[in-house]
Amino acid sequence: MGNPVVHFEVVGRDAEALQSFYKEVFDWQIQPAVPGYAMAHPGGEHGINGGIGAAMEDGEGHVTFYVEVPDLEEALSKIESLGGRTVMGSTEVPEGPTIAMFTDPEGHLVGLLKA
Repeated sequence: MGNPVVHFEVVGRDAEALQSFYKEVFDWQIQPAVPGYAMAHPGGEHGINGGIGAAMEDGEGHVTFYVEVPDLEEALSKIESLGGRTVMGSTEVPEGPTIAMFTDPEGHLVGLLKA
């Protein structure tokens, strides 16, 4: 079993402006999900869906991708043993998946999504 990239995310200071930008530039379908966050559907047979929304409390924007894994805690433990750092532990998204986030040894933010 592989661990495919299953979702991308673009977050920043102005969620509506980002959503409008990606919709206009790439003709993506944007569907509001929760306040400050929308699902992005790029379309095409090889693309993956993602989300565009407001950054967390610190306001720092980022672009990241989510990797599907069978066990979030096991993956985070392995990540930490190899020099990564847990940024957000296992978290259930309302009416959505269970996710976690980490940084790699160079500080790049990456998400995990429970299979």
